Amino acid sequence: MLSMTGYGKGEYSADGIELTCEIKTVNNRYLDVSIKAPRIFAAYEEVIRATVRKKLTRGHADVFVSLKDKRERPTALTCDLALATSYVAAAKTLKATFPELVDDVTLSSVLRYPEVLKQEETQGLDEALTTALETALNGALENLNAMRAVEGEKLKTDMLCRMQTIEGLVQEISLRAPLVATEYKDKLTARVKEYLGGAAIDENRILNEVAVFTDKSNIDEELTRLKSHIGQFRSICEEGVVGRKLDFLVQEFNREANTTCSKSNDVEITRAGLALKNEIEKIREQVQNLE
Repeated sequence: MLSMTGYGKGEYSADGIELTCEIKTVNNRYLDVSIKAPRIFAAYEEVIRATVRKKLTRGHADVFVSLKDKRERPTALTCDLALATSYVAAAKTLKATFPELVDDVTLSSVLRYPEVLKQEETQGLDEALTTALETALNGALENLNAMRAVEGEKLKTDMLCRMQTIEGLVQEISLRAPLVATEYKDKLTARVKEYLGGAAIDENRILNEVAVFTDKSNIDEELTRLKSHIGQFRSICEEGVVGRKLDFLVQEFNREANTTCSKSNDVEITRAGLALKNEIEKIREQVQNLE
């Protein structure tokens, strides 16, 4: 069982290359990968996403790549002519506005203006850089999943503990449910006798009323399904990627708990039903953190 929340870091340092890859994940219904890396890796982003998809199935993942390449690599200077033209035009405008100012705009000064000259490597992404990236990325993913596994075990322990509480509440409702019809019959008979003032009562009418009440308030099916869901929940928790399965199962839990509360005509069952819904909601919140 894996949590969707975690952090992992991987590093590579050899032959003048220092590359660090960090991955941070948070909850998300589907898998969404965001990459922030030096421009030299722009063409490699889909490979990064494919690598991440092999390790993650849900969640939002932010991938951060930082690089220090200390190798001697051929470089070339390029001139941004459009930017240089804008600088010169602006200088001419200022000269026309302030003719008394000394004009010291020269070719050398224009070359020193910000971003006019740019230094670019003549070689792109090479095998050494891709190896460094793959090594650091895989290391980050391994550390990320190790952290997510630890967090997942904590969530599993918490949910199974709450499931034990749910099982106790279901058992409490199961023991109470058969008594509801009997108590209703006793109360109804007592009220009718009080109303009739000692006159004979129609037992068949009483039995019919009790039968209708029993049918409307019967929750045997709901209790059976809840007990089945408890077993399924524990079984699914032993699997790996369980988020979507448990999310669906918790919805079924909630549906049966709502029906139990709505059909109940008993204070004790309603109280236990509300406590049941509260525990289910807490489990639902935890399930939202699972992959």
